[in-house]
Amino acid sequence: MDDKKTFELLSAGETAGVFQLEGAGMRRYIKDLKPTVFSDISAMVALYRPGPMEHIPRFIDSKHGKTPITYPHPALESILKETYGVIVYQEQVLFIVREFAGYSLGQADIFRKAMGKKIAETMKKEKRNFINGAKKLNYSPEIAEEVFALIEPFAGYAFNKAHASCYALIAYQTAYLKANYPAEYITAFLTIHAGELEKTANAAAECRRLGIEVLPPDINRSQLDFSLEKDAGGRFAIRFGLAAIKNVGAGAIEPIVKERNQNDAFKSIEDLCRRCDLQAVNRRVMESLIKAGAFDVLDNRGTLLNSVGRILALAQREQHLRATGQSTMFDLFGETAPVPLPQLDLAPAGASDREKAYWEKELTGVSFSEKPFSPVFSARQANAVFCGNIDVELDKHVVVTAGRVIMARYSFTRKNESFAIATLEDVSGQVEVIAWPQVYSQTEEYWKEGTS
Repeated sequence: MDDKKTFELLSAGETAGVFQLEGAGMRRYIKDLKPTVFSDISAMVALYRPGPMEHIPRFIDSKHGKTPITYPHPALESILKETYGVIVYQEQVLFIVREFAGYSLGQADIFRKAMGKKIAETMKKEKRNFINGAKKLNYSPEIAEEVFALIEPFAGYAFNKAHASCYALIAYQTAYLKANYPAEYITAFLTIHAGELEKTANAAAECRRLGIEVLPPDINRSQLDFSLEKDAGGRFAIRFGLAAIKNVGAGAIEPIVKERNQNDAFKSIEDLCRRCDLQAVNRRVMESLIKAGAFDVLDNRGTLLNSVGRILALAQREQHLRATGQSTMFDLFGETAPVPLPQLDLAPAGASDREKAYWEKELTGVSFSEKPFSPVFSARQANAVFCGNIDVELDKHVVVTAGRVIMARYSFTRKNESFAIATLEDVSGQVEVIAWPQVYSQTEEYWKEGTS
C-alpha cells in the first residue's frame, strides 16, 4: 500500500484505464494533488462529485501548504486532520455532531438525513437542537453557530467513507498493476473491453505512450483474446485478439485457433480451408478477418477480399469431403493419402494503406497500416489534452489539442458566413470541432481532410 511506482504514476496523472481515476477531469486533479498516502485517493474519490467538487482546490492547496489548514475549533482537529481541514465524509459530520452537541451516532445520522432534505422547518428545528446540545457541553452559541454553518452544506452530499475507501482500494490496486505490470494490465483491460472500439483505441494510444507495441491480428499468432508476445528485444508486446475484431465472434474463430495451436501454423489460405471447420465463418466474418489484416500472412489483403466467394466455396467443399469420409484416398501401395487440394485461382487486387487503415479502424478501433497522428505538447501547456480524452467533464474548460483532420464538412450561418465542422483524430481517438466564421476565415486552408 506504499508502493513508490504507484504513487509516481498517480502523481503524473497517468491514470488512463485506472478504476475511478481515468476521466480527464479526475486526471487533472489527481496530478495536482500528487497523492502520497491511500487516504488522499479515498478523499479524492469522495470529493469528485457535484457539490463537494468545489472543495477540491482547497483540499489540494491545504495538502501542499499553499493554504493554511484551519479548524473552527481545536476539538475538530482530530476529526478533520486526515482530510486537511475539509469535511469529506458522512462519518466526519456524525463525529462533529457528537463532539459538539452530545448526540449519539444514531441521533447524529438522523440529524444528517434530516438536514440533507433541505426542508426549512426541519433545518430550524435541528439547528436549535444542535445549539442547545452545544451549550450543555460548554461551547459558546457563537462557536456552535459557526460549526453548524460549516457542516450544513456537507450534510446533504458528504460521501460515505466506507464506500469511498472500497472504490479507492480498487483504484489503488489497478494503479499498482499498471505501474508494475503495464503490458499485462493493459492486455487484461483490452480483453475485458473487447469489442468496445473507443476503449480499445484509447488503450492502444496509452500503449504507444508507454512504449508498448500493439501488434495487428494474425491468424498464425493471435489467440481468441488479446495476448502477450515478446519482441526481438525481449520486451513484451500485445497481440490483438481475433475474437476482438468487429463481426467476429468467439464461436466462429475458436475452431481455427484450436486447430492451429494443435497442428502448427497455416501455410496458405487453401491449407486453412482444408484443416479448419469453417461452418460458423460466413461471408461477413471472413471479410472482417481479411479487412482487419488477420490473413495478411497468407496472401495480399486486396486479393483475398476479391476472392471471398471462392475461399468460402473451397471451405464448404473440404467440409463436405470430411463429413462424407472422402478427404483421403488409397495410393498405389494401399496406403491412404489426402485428396489433392485444389489451388484457388485468386483474382489479384490491391488495397492502399489508406484503405487498410480505414478498415482496421472500423473493425478494431486501431490503425496499423497508417501511422497515426501523435501530438507532442510542450511541458508548459498544462491544459493540453489528447482528442480521445475530451469529454463532458471538460465542459466550459479551455483546452489545447492537436490532430489530423479525417473528415470535414462545410456550412453557412444565418448571415451566410462559412464555417467548418471537422473531426480531428490522434493516437487516442477522435473529437468533433467547429471552426466558426471568424476562425474559419483566417485558417481555411487547415480545415481540409488530411491536414494536421
